[in-house]
Amino acid sequence: MPQRRSHVAPSAEQSGLASALADLRADYETPFPAEALAEAEQATASAPDLDLRDLPFVTLDPAGSRDLDQAFHLERAGRGYRVHYAIADVPAFVQPGGALDRAARDRGQTLYAADGSIPLHPRVLSEGSASLLPDEERPALVWSFGLDAEGAVTDVDLQRALIRSRAQLDYIGAQASLDRGEESPAALLPEIGRLRLEREAERGGASLNLPDTEVVRYDDGRYGIERRHPLPIEDWNAQLSLMTGMAAAEMMLSAKVGVLRTMPQPGDEAFETFRRQTAALRRPWTEGRYGDYLRGLERADPLTLPILEAASALFRGAGYVAFDGEIPAETEQAAIGAPYAHATAPLRRLVDRWSLTVCLAVAEGKGIPDWARLSLTELPELMQRSSSRASQLNSRTIGLVEAALLAPHVGEVFEASVVRAANGEGEATIQLAEPAVTARAKISPEAAPGSSVRVRLNSAEVQSGEIVFAAA
Repeated sequence: MPQRRSHVAPSAEQSGLASALADLRADYETPFPAEALAEAEQATASAPDLDLRDLPFVTLDPAGSRDLDQAFHLERAGRGYRVHYAIADVPAFVQPGGALDRAARDRGQTLYAADGSIPLHPRVLSEGSASLLPDEERPALVWSFGLDAEGAVTDVDLQRALIRSRAQLDYIGAQASLDRGEESPAALLPEIGRLRLEREAERGGASLNLPDTEVVRYDDGRYGIERRHPLPIEDWNAQLSLMTGMAAAEMMLSAKVGVLRTMPQPGDEAFETFRRQTAALRRPWTEGRYGDYLRGLERADPLTLPILEAASALFRGAGYVAFDGEIPAETEQAAIGAPYAHATAPLRRLVDRWSLTVCLAVAEGKGIPDWARLSLTELPELMQRSSSRASQLNSRTIGLVEAALLAPHVGEVFEASVVRAANGEGEATIQLAEPAVTARAKISPEAAPGSSVRVRLNSAEVQSGEIVFAAA
Protein backbone atom coordinates (compact mmCIF):
# COMPACT_ATOMS: atom_id res chain seq x y z
CA MET A 1 0.00 0.00 0.00
CA PRO A 2 1.18 3.59 -0.58
CA GLN A 3 2.82 5.71 2.04
CA ARG A 4 0.11 8.28 2.79
CA ARG A 5 0.13 11.33 5.01
CA SER A 6 -3.09 13.27 5.53
CA HIS A 7 -3.54 16.77 6.89
CA VAL A 8 -6.94 18.42 7.33
CA ALA A 9 -7.60 22.12 7.77
CA PRO A 10 -9.25 22.91 11.14
CA SER A 11 -12.98 23.57 11.14
CA ALA A 12 -12.42 27.22 12.04
CA GLU A 13 -10.67 27.76 8.72
CA GLN A 14 -13.07 25.78 6.53
CA SER A 15 -15.62 28.48 5.75
CA GLY A 16 -12.96 30.85 4.46
CA LEU A 17 -11.27 28.05 2.54
CA ALA A 18 -14.49 26.89 0.89
CA SER A 19 -15.18 30.45 -0.25
CA ALA A 20 -11.64 30.87 -1.59
CA LEU A 21 -11.79 27.57 -3.48
CA ALA A 22 -15.17 28.48 -4.98
CA ASP A 23 -13.77 31.82 -6.15
CA LEU A 24 -10.76 30.07 -7.62
CA ARG A 25 -12.92 27.61 -9.52
CA ALA A 26 -15.00 30.49 -10.91
CA ASP A 27 -11.80 32.03 -12.31
CA TYR A 28 -11.30 28.98 -14.54
CA GLU A 29 -14.77 27.61 -15.21
CA THR A 30 -16.83 28.87 -18.12
CA PRO A 31 -20.11 27.30 -19.25
CA PHE A 32 -20.30 25.38 -22.49
CA PRO A 33 -22.11 27.23 -25.28
CA ALA A 34 -25.68 26.05 -25.74
CA GLU A 35 -24.85 24.78 -29.22
CA ALA A 36 -22.01 22.63 -27.87
CA LEU A 37 -24.25 21.16 -25.16
CA ALA A 38 -26.91 20.36 -27.75
CA GLU A 39 -24.37 18.63 -29.98
CA ALA A 40 -23.09 16.57 -27.05
CA GLU A 41 -26.64 15.54 -26.09
CA GLN A 42 -27.40 14.41 -29.63
CA ALA A 43 -23.99 12.91 -30.48
CA THR A 44 -24.09 9.27 -31.53
CA ALA A 45 -21.49 7.00 -33.09
CA SER A 46 -22.31 4.48 -35.78
CA ALA A 47 -21.71 0.87 -34.78
CA PRO A 48 -18.26 -0.33 -35.91
CA ASP A 49 -18.04 -3.41 -38.14
CA LEU A 50 -15.70 -5.22 -35.76
CA ASP A 51 -17.42 -6.73 -32.70
CA LEU A 52 -15.16 -7.37 -29.68
CA ARG A 53 -17.87 -7.54 -27.04
CA ASP A 54 -16.82 -11.09 -26.19
CA LEU A 55 -13.45 -9.85 -24.91
CA PRO A 56 -13.74 -9.21 -21.14
CA PHE A 57 -12.27 -5.69 -21.02
CA VAL A 58 -11.95 -3.88 -17.68
CA THR A 59 -11.03 -0.32 -16.73
CA LEU A 60 -8.57 0.77 -14.02
CA ASP A 61 -8.78 4.30 -12.64
CA PRO A 62 -8.94 6.28 -9.38
CA ALA A 63 -12.02 5.33 -7.38
CA GLY A 64 -15.15 7.21 -8.42
CA SER A 65 -13.92 8.19 -11.89
CA ARG A 66 -16.57 8.51 -14.58
CA ASP A 67 -14.57 9.75 -17.58
CA LEU A 68 -13.07 6.36 -18.47
CA ASP A 69 -10.72 6.66 -21.44
CA GLN A 70 -9.04 3.22 -21.43
CA ALA A 71 -9.94 -0.42 -20.96
CA PHE A 72 -7.64 -3.42 -21.26
CA HIS A 73 -7.70 -7.16 -21.75
CA LEU A 74 -4.52 -9.15 -21.06
CA GLU A 75 -3.83 -12.75 -21.99
CA ARG A 76 -0.96 -15.12 -22.54
CA ALA A 77 0.01 -15.95 -26.13
CA GLY A 78 2.51 -18.79 -26.27
CA ARG A 79 5.60 -17.65 -24.36
CA GLY A 80 4.50 -14.04 -24.70
CA TYR A 81 1.35 -11.96 -24.29
CA ARG A 82 -1.49 -10.33 -26.20
CA VAL A 83 -2.62 -6.92 -24.96
CA HIS A 84 -5.86 -5.35 -26.17
CA TYR A 85 -6.05 -1.70 -25.18
CA ALA A 86 -9.32 0.06 -25.95
CA ILE A 87 -9.51 3.85 -26.09
CA ALA A 88 -12.77 5.84 -26.00
CA ASP A 89 -13.70 6.66 -29.60
CA VAL A 90 -14.13 10.40 -29.13
CA PRO A 91 -13.47 11.12 -32.84
CA ALA A 92 -16.67 9.20 -33.62
CA PHE A 93 -18.73 11.53 -31.41
CA VAL A 94 -17.30 15.00 -32.17
CA GLN A 95 -18.22 16.63 -35.47
CA PRO A 96 -15.14 18.44 -36.85
CA GLY A 97 -15.74 22.17 -37.08
CA GLY A 98 -18.90 22.01 -34.99
CA ALA A 99 -19.72 23.88 -31.79
CA LEU A 100 -18.54 20.98 -29.60
CA ASP A 101 -15.23 20.82 -31.46
CA ARG A 102 -14.72 24.57 -31.06
CA ALA A 103 -15.50 24.43 -27.34
CA ALA A 104 -13.01 21.61 -26.82
CA ARG A 105 -10.30 23.53 -28.68
CA ASP A 106 -10.90 26.51 -26.39
CA ARG A 107 -10.48 24.30 -23.29
CA GLY A 108 -7.64 22.01 -24.35
CA GLN A 109 -7.92 19.58 -21.44
CA THR A 110 -9.93 18.69 -18.36
CA LEU A 111 -8.96 20.81 -15.36
CA TYR A 112 -9.09 19.43 -11.82
CA ALA A 113 -10.18 21.74 -9.00
CA ALA A 114 -10.49 20.83 -5.32
CA ASP A 115 -14.25 20.35 -5.53
CA GLY A 116 -14.49 18.65 -8.92
CA SER A 117 -13.37 18.79 -12.50
CA ILE A 118 -13.87 21.31 -15.31
CA PRO A 119 -14.30 18.90 -18.21
CA LEU A 120 -12.95 19.13 -21.73
CA HIS A 121 -16.29 17.85 -23.08
CA PRO A 122 -19.80 18.13 -21.59
CA ARG A 123 -20.35 15.41 -18.98
CA VAL A 124 -23.18 13.84 -20.96
CA LEU A 125 -20.44 12.79 -23.38
CA SER A 126 -17.28 12.47 -21.25
CA GLU A 127 -19.00 10.69 -18.36
CA GLY A 128 -21.81 9.18 -20.38
CA SER A 129 -22.17 8.16 -24.01
CA ALA A 130 -18.44 8.07 -24.89
CA SER A 131 -17.05 6.84 -21.54
CA LEU A 132 -16.07 3.15 -21.29
CA LEU A 133 -18.40 2.54 -18.37
CA PRO A 134 -18.95 -1.04 -17.16
CA ASP A 135 -21.69 -3.15 -18.75
CA GLU A 136 -22.24 -0.61 -21.52
CA GLU A 137 -21.65 -1.20 -25.23
CA ARG A 138 -19.25 1.42 -26.55
CA PRO A 139 -17.40 2.14 -29.78
CA ALA A 140 -13.66 2.17 -29.14
CA LEU A 141 -10.35 2.44 -30.91
CA VAL A 142 -8.69 -0.84 -29.99
CA TRP A 143 -4.93 -1.28 -30.07
CA SER A 144 -3.73 -4.86 -30.22
CA PHE A 145 -0.14 -5.62 -29.17
CA GLY A 146 1.82 -8.82 -29.43
CA LEU A 147 4.57 -9.04 -26.80
CA ASP A 148 7.35 -11.59 -26.57
CA ALA A 149 8.47 -13.31 -23.38
CA GLU A 150 10.61 -10.25 -22.46
CA GLY A 151 7.74 -7.80 -22.98
CA ALA A 152 9.07 -6.36 -26.25
CA VAL A 153 6.45 -5.42 -28.85
CA THR A 154 6.39 -7.80 -31.82
CA ASP A 155 3.31 -6.52 -33.67
CA VAL A 156 0.79 -3.68 -33.44
CA ASP A 157 -2.66 -3.13 -34.91
CA LEU A 158 -5.38 -0.51 -34.46
CA GLN A 159 -9.04 -1.01 -35.32
CA ARG A 160 -12.38 0.59 -34.59
CA ALA A 161 -14.55 -1.90 -32.68
CA LEU A 162 -17.56 -2.34 -30.42
CA ILE A 163 -16.62 -3.37 -26.87
CA ARG A 164 -18.21 -3.90 -23.45
CA SER A 165 -16.24 -3.40 -20.25
CA ARG A 166 -17.01 -5.99 -17.59
CA ALA A 167 -15.80 -4.13 -14.49
CA GLN A 168 -14.54 -0.77 -13.24
CA LEU A 169 -11.46 -1.45 -11.11
CA ASP A 170 -9.86 1.15 -8.87
CA TYR A 171 -6.17 1.34 -7.98
CA ILE A 172 -6.41 0.70 -4.25
CA GLY A 173 -8.88 -2.17 -4.52
CA ALA A 174 -7.11 -3.82 -7.45
CA GLN A 175 -3.70 -3.56 -5.72
CA ALA A 176 -5.10 -5.11 -2.55
CA SER A 177 -6.66 -7.94 -4.54
CA LEU A 178 -3.37 -8.68 -6.28
CA ASP A 179 -1.49 -8.54 -2.97
CA ARG A 180 -3.87 -11.14 -1.54
CA GLY A 181 -3.29 -13.41 -4.51
CA GLU A 182 -6.92 -13.35 -5.59
CA GLU A 183 -8.14 -13.99 -9.12
CA SER A 184 -8.29 -10.70 -11.00
CA PRO A 185 -8.72 -9.48 -14.58
CA ALA A 186 -5.53 -7.50 -13.83
CA ALA A 187 -3.60 -10.65 -12.83
CA LEU A 188 -1.12 -10.31 -15.71
CA LEU A 189 -0.62 -6.59 -15.22
CA PRO A 190 2.26 -6.93 -12.69
CA GLU A 191 4.04 -9.38 -14.99
CA ILE A 192 3.66 -7.27 -18.12
CA GLY A 193 4.22 -4.00 -16.27
CA ARG A 194 7.52 -5.16 -14.77
CA LEU A 195 8.74 -6.39 -18.16
CA ARG A 196 7.85 -3.07 -19.76
CA LEU A 197 9.72 -1.24 -16.97
CA GLU A 198 12.76 -3.39 -17.79
CA ARG A 199 12.45 -2.41 -21.46
CA GLU A 200 12.22 1.24 -20.37
CA ALA A 201 15.49 0.88 -18.48
CA GLU A 202 17.12 -0.74 -21.53
CA ARG A 203 16.26 2.15 -23.83
CA GLY A 204 17.46 4.72 -21.31
CA GLY A 205 14.08 5.96 -20.12
CA ALA A 206 13.76 7.61 -16.73
CA SER A 207 10.84 7.96 -14.32
CA LEU A 208 10.53 10.88 -11.92
CA ASN A 209 8.14 9.45 -9.35
CA LEU A 210 7.66 12.41 -7.06
CA PRO A 211 5.07 11.77 -4.33
CA ASP A 212 1.59 12.91 -5.35
CA THR A 213 0.33 15.95 -3.46
CA GLU A 214 -3.45 15.88 -3.68
CA VAL A 215 -6.17 18.14 -2.34
CA VAL A 216 -9.03 15.97 -1.14
CA ARG A 217 -12.55 16.71 0.06
CA TYR A 218 -13.72 14.46 2.88
CA ASP A 219 -17.23 13.19 3.59
CA ASP A 220 -17.73 15.82 6.29
CA GLY A 221 -17.11 18.58 3.72
CA ARG A 222 -13.68 19.55 5.00
CA TYR A 223 -10.61 19.79 2.77
CA GLY A 224 -7.15 18.42 3.34
CA ILE A 225 -3.89 17.51 1.65
CA GLU A 226 -2.68 13.97 1.16
CA ARG A 227 0.82 13.10 0.03
CA ARG A 228 1.50 9.58 -1.16
CA HIS A 229 3.74 7.55 -3.40
CA PRO A 230 1.99 5.93 -6.39
CA LEU A 231 1.01 2.30 -5.95
CA PRO A 232 2.93 -0.29 -8.00
CA ILE A 233 -0.23 -1.02 -9.99
CA GLU A 234 -0.30 2.61 -11.13
CA ASP A 235 3.22 2.29 -12.54
CA TRP A 236 2.33 -0.99 -14.28
CA ASN A 237 -0.86 0.49 -15.72
CA ALA A 238 1.04 3.55 -16.94
CA GLN A 239 3.29 1.24 -18.95
CA LEU A 240 0.32 0.19 -21.10
CA SER A 241 -0.34 3.83 -21.92
CA LEU A 242 3.33 4.53 -22.63
CA MET A 243 3.54 1.52 -24.92
CA THR A 244 0.52 2.78 -26.83
CA GLY A 245 1.92 6.31 -27.08
CA MET A 246 5.18 4.97 -28.52
CA ALA A 247 3.27 2.88 -31.07
CA ALA A 248 1.21 5.91 -32.07
CA ALA A 249 4.36 7.97 -32.55
CA GLU A 250 5.93 5.31 -34.77
CA MET A 251 2.77 5.13 -36.89
CA MET A 252 2.71 8.88 -37.41
CA LEU A 253 6.42 9.04 -38.15
CA SER A 254 6.02 6.28 -40.74
CA ALA A 255 3.35 8.38 -42.45
CA LYS A 256 5.31 11.63 -41.92
CA VAL A 257 2.25 13.34 -40.47
CA GLY A 258 1.05 13.80 -36.91
CA VAL A 259 1.85 15.39 -33.57
CA LEU A 260 4.45 14.21 -31.04
CA ARG A 261 5.04 14.87 -27.37
CA THR A 262 8.73 15.71 -27.15
CA MET A 263 11.28 16.54 -24.48
CA PRO A 264 14.97 17.29 -25.13
CA GLN A 265 17.82 15.42 -23.52
CA PRO A 266 19.28 17.38 -20.61
CA GLY A 267 22.46 19.24 -21.50
CA ASP A 268 25.89 18.58 -20.03
CA GLU A 269 25.55 21.55 -17.69
CA ALA A 270 22.25 20.22 -16.28
CA PHE A 271 23.82 16.81 -15.70
CA GLU A 272 26.85 18.31 -13.98
CA THR A 273 24.65 20.44 -11.74
CA PHE A 274 22.63 17.36 -10.80
CA ARG A 275 25.81 15.40 -10.04
CA ARG A 276 26.97 18.16 -7.70
CA GLN A 277 23.59 18.23 -5.99
CA THR A 278 23.55 14.47 -5.40
CA ALA A 279 27.07 14.67 -3.99
CA ALA A 280 26.03 17.45 -1.64
CA LEU A 281 23.11 15.27 -0.53
CA ARG A 282 25.50 12.40 0.21
CA ARG A 283 23.85 10.18 -2.39
CA PRO A 284 26.25 10.77 -5.30
CA TRP A 285 25.38 9.78 -8.84
CA THR A 286 28.79 8.75 -10.12
CA GLU A 287 28.16 6.32 -12.96
CA GLY A 288 25.52 4.82 -15.19
CA ARG A 289 22.39 6.43 -16.63
CA TYR A 290 20.42 8.88 -14.57
CA GLY A 291 17.24 6.83 -15.07
CA ASP A 292 18.86 3.82 -13.40
CA TYR A 293 20.05 6.05 -10.56
CA LEU A 294 16.56 7.47 -9.96
CA ARG A 295 14.95 4.02 -10.07
CA GLY A 296 17.38 2.85 -7.40
CA LEU A 297 16.47 5.51 -4.83
CA GLU A 298 14.85 4.26 -1.63
CA ARG A 299 11.43 5.82 -1.05
CA ALA A 300 11.89 5.76 2.72
CA ASP A 301 15.18 7.69 2.56
CA PRO A 302 14.56 11.29 3.78
CA LEU A 303 17.02 12.51 1.14
CA THR A 304 15.08 10.99 -1.77
CA LEU A 305 12.62 13.89 -2.00
CA PRO A 306 15.34 16.57 -2.29
CA ILE A 307 17.09 14.43 -4.91
CA LEU A 308 13.90 14.04 -6.94
CA GLU A 309 13.22 17.75 -6.68
CA ALA A 310 16.74 18.42 -7.97
CA ALA A 311 16.20 15.92 -10.79
CA SER A 312 13.11 17.81 -11.95
CA ALA A 313 15.47 20.21 -13.73
CA LEU A 314 16.41 17.32 -16.03
CA PHE A 315 12.79 16.90 -17.13
CA ARG A 316 12.13 20.38 -18.46
CA GLY A 317 11.25 21.51 -21.95
CA ALA A 318 8.41 19.10 -22.78
CA GLY A 319 6.19 20.28 -25.61
CA TYR A 320 4.35 19.25 -28.75
CA VAL A 321 5.59 19.28 -32.33
CA ALA A 322 3.24 18.92 -35.32
CA PHE A 323 4.55 17.80 -38.70
CA ASP A 324 3.25 17.03 -42.17
CA GLY A 325 5.47 15.80 -44.99
CA GLU A 326 8.78 16.10 -43.20
CA ILE A 327 9.91 14.40 -40.02
CA PRO A 328 10.87 17.01 -37.39
CA ALA A 329 14.46 17.34 -36.26
CA GLU A 330 13.50 16.49 -32.66
CA THR A 331 11.28 13.42 -32.27
CA GLU A 332 12.22 11.88 -28.92
CA GLN A 333 10.68 12.21 -25.51
CA ALA A 334 13.90 11.93 -23.52
CA ALA A 335 12.34 10.70 -20.27
CA ILE A 336 10.69 7.84 -22.16
CA GLY A 337 13.72 7.19 -24.35
CA ALA A 338 11.73 6.99 -27.59
CA PRO A 339 9.39 8.97 -29.85
CA TYR A 340 6.07 9.35 -28.07
CA ALA A 341 2.58 10.74 -28.65
CA HIS A 342 -0.43 11.41 -26.45
CA ALA A 343 -3.05 8.97 -27.72
CA THR A 344 -4.82 7.36 -24.76
CA ALA A 345 -6.94 10.05 -23.06
CA PRO A 346 -9.20 11.71 -25.68
CA LEU A 347 -12.01 12.38 -23.19
CA ARG A 348 -9.66 14.54 -21.10
CA ARG A 349 -7.01 15.85 -23.52
CA LEU A 350 -7.62 17.55 -26.87
CA VAL A 351 -4.51 16.43 -28.78
CA ASP A 352 -5.32 12.71 -28.40
CA ARG A 353 -8.28 13.05 -30.80
CA TRP A 354 -5.89 14.08 -33.56
CA SER A 355 -3.33 11.38 -32.75
CA LEU A 356 -5.97 8.66 -32.82
CA THR A 357 -7.53 9.94 -36.03
CA VAL A 358 -4.18 9.99 -37.82
CA CYS A 359 -3.15 6.57 -36.49
CA LEU A 360 -6.45 4.93 -37.48
CA ALA A 361 -6.10 6.28 -41.03
CA VAL A 362 -2.53 4.97 -41.21
CA ALA A 363 -3.52 1.55 -39.83
CA GLU A 364 -6.39 1.28 -42.35
CA GLY A 365 -4.26 2.53 -45.25
CA LYS A 366 -6.55 5.51 -45.81
CA GLY A 367 -5.87 9.20 -46.29
CA ILE A 368 -5.67 11.47 -43.26
CA PRO A 369 -8.99 13.36 -42.90
CA ASP A 370 -8.64 16.97 -44.07
CA TRP A 371 -9.98 18.41 -40.81
CA ALA A 372 -7.20 16.75 -38.83
CA ARG A 373 -4.43 17.45 -41.29
CA LEU A 374 -5.24 21.12 -41.77
CA SER A 375 -5.48 21.87 -38.05
CA LEU A 376 -2.38 20.01 -36.84
CA THR A 377 -0.30 23.16 -36.55
CA GLU A 378 -2.79 24.68 -34.08
CA LEU A 379 -2.32 21.93 -31.51
CA PRO A 380 1.02 22.85 -29.89
CA GLU A 381 -0.21 26.33 -28.93
CA LEU A 382 -3.64 25.08 -27.79
CA MET A 383 -2.08 22.42 -25.57
CA GLN A 384 0.59 24.73 -24.17
CA ARG A 385 -2.06 27.27 -23.19
CA SER A 386 -4.26 24.67 -21.50
CA SER A 387 -1.29 23.07 -19.73
CA SER A 388 -0.37 26.45 -18.26
CA ARG A 389 -3.93 26.90 -17.00
CA ALA A 390 -3.92 23.42 -15.45
CA SER A 391 -0.60 24.04 -13.71
CA GLN A 392 -1.75 27.40 -12.36
CA LEU A 393 -5.03 25.96 -11.04
CA ASN A 394 -3.26 23.08 -9.31
CA SER A 395 -0.64 25.33 -7.73
CA ARG A 396 -3.18 27.88 -6.52
CA THR A 397 -5.47 25.16 -5.14
CA ILE A 398 -2.70 23.58 -3.10
CA GLY A 399 -1.59 27.02 -1.92
CA LEU A 400 -5.05 27.84 -0.56
CA VAL A 401 -5.40 24.56 1.32
CA GLU A 402 -1.87 24.80 2.74
CA ALA A 403 -2.63 28.31 3.98
CA ALA A 404 -5.76 26.98 5.72
CA LEU A 405 -3.74 24.20 7.32
CA LEU A 406 -1.16 26.65 8.64
CA ALA A 407 -3.33 29.66 9.54
CA PRO A 408 -3.91 28.53 13.18
CA HIS A 409 -0.14 28.22 13.68
CA VAL A 410 1.09 31.72 12.80
CA GLY A 411 4.02 32.58 15.03
CA GLU A 412 5.00 28.97 15.68
CA VAL A 413 8.35 27.42 14.83
CA PHE A 414 8.57 24.34 12.58
CA GLU A 415 11.23 21.79 11.76
CA ALA A 416 11.85 21.59 8.01
CA SER A 417 14.21 20.10 5.44
CA VAL A 418 15.81 22.14 2.68
CA VAL A 419 14.67 20.81 -0.69
CA ARG A 420 16.29 23.44 -2.90
CA ALA A 421 18.97 25.95 -1.91
CA ALA A 422 18.30 29.67 -1.64
CA ASN A 423 17.87 31.62 -4.88
CA GLY A 424 19.20 35.07 -5.65
CA GLU A 425 16.56 36.63 -3.41
CA GLY A 426 17.55 34.45 -0.45
CA GLU A 427 14.48 32.21 -0.62
CA ALA A 428 14.92 28.45 -0.36
CA THR A 429 12.39 25.66 -0.94
CA ILE A 430 11.65 23.83 2.30
CA GLN A 431 9.60 20.79 3.23
CA LEU A 432 7.82 20.79 6.58
CA ALA A 433 7.66 17.46 8.35
CA GLU A 434 4.30 18.24 9.98
CA PRO A 435 2.08 19.19 8.23
CA ALA A 436 3.57 18.04 4.89
CA VAL A 437 3.77 21.46 3.25
CA THR A 438 6.32 22.58 0.67
CA ALA A 439 6.99 26.32 0.81
CA ARG A 440 9.51 29.10 0.26
CA ALA A 441 11.42 30.57 3.19
CA LYS A 442 14.11 33.18 3.72
CA ILE A 443 16.89 31.25 5.42
CA SER A 444 20.67 31.24 5.46
CA PRO A 445 22.18 30.86 1.99
CA GLU A 446 24.58 28.38 3.59
CA ALA A 447 21.76 25.87 4.21
CA ALA A 448 22.36 23.04 1.74
CA PRO A 449 19.67 20.77 0.26
CA GLY A 450 18.95 17.92 2.64
CA SER A 451 19.88 19.89 5.75
CA SER A 452 17.47 20.57 8.62
CA VAL A 453 16.35 24.09 9.51
CA ARG A 454 13.96 25.74 11.96
CA VAL A 455 11.56 28.27 10.46
CA ARG A 456 8.91 30.56 11.90
CA LEU A 457 5.53 31.03 10.23
CA ASN A 458 5.02 34.78 9.96
CA SER A 459 1.70 34.75 8.09
CA ALA A 460 -0.77 32.48 6.25
CA GLU A 461 -3.60 34.15 4.34
CA VAL A 462 -6.38 31.73 3.39
CA GLN A 463 -8.05 33.98 0.81
CA SER A 464 -4.86 34.54 -1.17
CA GLY A 465 -2.90 31.39 -0.31
CA GLU A 466 0.14 33.49 0.63
CA ILE A 467 2.44 31.86 3.21
CA VAL A 468 5.50 33.59 4.66
CA PHE A 469 8.24 31.67 6.48
CA ALA A 470 11.56 32.98 7.78
CA ALA A 471 14.46 31.50 9.68
CA ALA A 472 13.66 31.07 13.36
